Amino acid sequence: MKLIPKMAAVAWLLAAGVPAMAQKIKLVDGDLSALKNEKQLNVEFTYDQLKVGKFDNEADYVQKKTTEYNQKESGKGDTWAKAWKNDRKDRFEPSFERLFNDNSDDTKVGDYANAKYTLIFHTTFVEPGFNVGVMRKNAYIDAEIRIVETANKSKTIATISLDNAPGRVAMGMDFDTGERIKEAYAISGKKMARFIDKH
Repeated sequence: MKLIPKMAAVAWLLAAGVPAMAQKIKLVDGDLSALKNEKQLNVEFTYDQLKVGKFDNEADYVQKKTTEYNQKESGKGDTWAKAWKNDRKDRFEPSFERLFNDNSDDTKVGDYANAKYTLIFHTTFVEPGFNVGVMRKNAYIDAEIRIVETANKSKTIATISLDNAPGRVAMGMDFDTGERIKEAYAISGKKMARFIDKH
């Protein structure tokens, strides 16, 4: 009988689905030295051509989940689809900004239209993960970050890749999809702040 808890623990770990590669941030092109004396950095978030889980097209994922939830409970899918979009402005983006600003030595990000430079955080992939108590899979995101001149956004001074930013809540109490993904944006903000400070 003592083997049962151990087997359950192993199954839980296998189901966690933690990405094989750890989170990576890499300066792909350009130079971040121009940000050294900047106190404010405008920030924008984009989600075009977003891939979600096994879906190459976000719209296909949203349609599938909406239909599934509506079949279980009338209107539940429509509510979920609305939250899927609204979470970006309500949860993900504020979490990124808050953790960036908490961890940056000098530069703060936010809605600074007059800042010399803009950080464009383009999410390219989202793994929503799941948590059904006995089984779970962590969320994570991939993104491409461009630092551009605010007055001329076609002029990029640096490009950064961010892969496998993990999203999960301590103690595994992240049954809500948006909560898991929110944590991925929070860790992204924290790591980006430290990455820029080092460069």
